[in-house]
Amino acid sequence: MFTRRHAIRLGLTTGAVGAVGAAGGVFRTLTTGQRAGQPATAPVAASAAETASAAGTASAAGAVEPFSVPLTVPPVLAPYLRTRRADYYRITTRRAAAEILPGTRTDVLTYNGSFTGPTIHARTGRTTVIQQVNELDMPTSVHLHGGNNPVEHDGGMMDTIAPGRRRTYVYENKQPAATLWTHDHAHHMESEHVYRGLSGLYLLREAVEDRLGLPSGKYDIPLVLRDADFDENAAMVYTMDDAENRTTILVNGRPWPYLRVEGRKYRFRLVNSCNLRIFVLALSDGTATQHPVQQIGSDGGLLTAPAETPVLVLSPGERIDFVVDFSKYAPGTRLSLANMLGPGPTELVGQVMRFEVGRPTADRSRVPDTLAALPAPSSLPKPAVERSFDLTMDEPGTGGHQAYINGRTFDPDRVDTHVEWGTSEVWTVTNKSATIPHNFHTHLVQFRILERDGQPPYPAEAGLKDTVLLFPGQTAKLHLTFDSHRGVYPYHCHMIDHSAMGMMAQMKIS
Repeated sequence: MFTRRHAIRLGLTTGAVGAVGAAGGVFRTLTTGQRAGQPATAPVAASAAETASAAGTASAAGAVEPFSVPLTVPPVLAPYLRTRRADYYRITTRRAAAEILPGTRTDVLTYNGSFTGPTIHARTGRTTVIQQVNELDMPTSVHLHGGNNPVEHDGGMMDTIAPGRRRTYVYENKQPAATLWTHDHAHHMESEHVYRGLSGLYLLREAVEDRLGLPSGKYDIPLVLRDADFDENAAMVYTMDDAENRTTILVNGRPWPYLRVEGRKYRFRLVNSCNLRIFVLALSDGTATQHPVQQIGSDGGLLTAPAETPVLVLSPGERIDFVVDFSKYAPGTRLSLANMLGPGPTELVGQVMRFEVGRPTADRSRVPDTLAALPAPSSLPKPAVERSFDLTMDEPGTGGHQAYINGRTFDPDRVDTHVEWGTSEVWTVTNKSATIPHNFHTHLVQFRILERDGQPPYPAEAGLKDTVLLFPGQTAKLHLTFDSHRGVYPYHCHMIDHSAMGMMAQMKIS
């Protein structure tokens, strides 16, 4: 169970911790000038000035009534060829006009013209081959986030596809079932490219998971979260490192949508595809009543056992799979997925979507007590090396606009960390920024979190991870094993604007 103690250790504000006890009843924001762990100072309700500011900067979005737009599910892409061992796809990166805000059109960057991008269903042990065609006038690079792939198929930041050219990526899928996603990674362009739409789902499945009996088919629903700043003409406004004004919350490309559900169990796959926004989510009926959910998976796949929690904490790049049993609620009940962390006015960023509960239906799905087999932290391989990584960035008001790992900005010609193939290492990562949260993402390898500020991770963080959230002053100790591919891979902050500002480095595994 996620407890008040876990929330405090994650660095959530006093207001957010209070909201854990009154899901949806109290919201507070973490401002750029506030240290994690200090009491929140923002008011529960947005001030008149904040509301006016939001209306002035996002007037087109301000006309959207929350929970008036139905949730849509990203289209599933069918392979154009299937062989005994592989599925073949073709995806074109191009500009398109999408209806995001009702009755308007917004210019976006897309995979196959879809916003949010199309979903690929893959199978563990079965190869996926994707030909990526770049019809933009800018280079792109497609990274399978969470994938274990050779360097030439990793989609590195300097390994780009030129305008008018194409590139084939091969994913052998030699890893457990997990909720993965693809996104652009072309350095100095990735931030704006992802913000404007270049991301898509990659759902990796396997027979072992299929046999568990979890909710499946139409009861297995992805929820891809992102935020945006729209002007009065419904155009997306992009400004580097702008967390405050991206206050329109989108789920699967729809603003504050609703979903009609049957009275039975559903599996939801949360993906935080925002550039900067961290979500602290709770299921709320608008009262102080807690409505815990069962978290069953994280970045790298299923947890060993379900973790009941009243709050889901999700930083950019992270994924969470969770189950809600709507048969517990009377038909007609309305439950919202409420967000308890800013920045931004509560009436905008404090709500994500709504579930409208219908009649009970037959349900043979289940959530078993045991989900996946993972070694206990005490039985992980002994590390050959222990390393430390400090994350910092120029603070607001200093005039600087750079971000650093161990005091250095990214240099594509420099290898920062040399790793011996086949070994395990322990990395201690510390956010030394005074006011700014970061997270830490590794390509190629999934890691285990051994400690958070000297304490064991809470159960929902105990599975396989590739991205870890760090509020100011926090430290996480990670265990990584490098036994799959050799080559040069990046590690970076996945608050993508920060990595574009230099918070990225490279490791060479040889």
